[in-house]
Amino acid sequence: MKKCLLVLLVFIGVTACKVNPFTGQKTLNFYPNSQIFPMAFSQYDQFLTENNVVEETDEAKMITRVGQRISSASERWLNANGYAGYLKDYRWEYNLVKDSLANAWCMPGGKIVFYTGILPIAQSETGIAVVMGHEVAHALADHGAQRMSAGTLQQLGAVAGNVAINDPQARNTFNMAYGLGSSVGVMLPFSRSHETEADRIGLQIMAIAGYNPEEAPELWKRMKANAGGQAPPEFLSTHPSSDTRIANLTQWIPQAKEEARKYGVTSFK
Repeated sequence: MKKCLLVLLVFIGVTACKVNPFTGQKTLNFYPNSQIFPMAFSQYDQFLTENNVVEETDEAKMITRVGQRISSASERWLNANGYAGYLKDYRWEYNLVKDSLANAWCMPGGKIVFYTGILPIAQSETGIAVVMGHEVAHALADHGAQRMSAGTLQQLGAVAGNVAINDPQARNTFNMAYGLGSSVGVMLPFSRSHETEADRIGLQIMAIAGYNPEEAPELWKRMKANAGGQAPPEFLSTHPSSDTRIANLTQWIPQAKEEARKYGVTSFK
């Protein structure tokens, strides 16, 4: 049993890699689109039936318009950089849901939800584009599948430890240490790296779509003010702190504008 678990862990670590086209780096991902997308699409449809979807309003139309512009910009970038057909299994959808939460999220395959609670913070179409770029980037980079893959490895590590340790007291000590260590030391940093990556990719594609990337740090200043100092310490969070994001986005603005110029975009909305 122990040998089987070790072989399985090594096999997954060696074979479960996919290249992120925006970074050129290999990622941990052993869930193919053909497996994860149908599941995500079904869960998304179920969510829409159980929540108050806003339709045909100016705000709902804006969410769709911005999403289409940014996903089209991402396809332009992918086609120009040797990744034609990368999005063939994606089914982009952008919905506004009535809820006071200041949040938005994306499921694998391009299924995106904005809550009405984030609209006052976004303030404008360009503010929406900052958030939309970030969410589209999560879909492009397969972050959902990567999180599932990392979670599976975390579970396998726990099983391997429990199989290897025979003493009940030592096993309990391992479980407590492993749970805390793998969460704070591995899973949370992994999640924060995804958020940072999505910020950077999103800034780039919103600029290619013609939206001003200078709005991104301004949005996060408003998000910070809205949080009112309630955020946990960064090392205990799934997301970087607002201050970290503001600093990163400010630094990346010139690069995003330079990338947009390659596609003939020299003025921004």
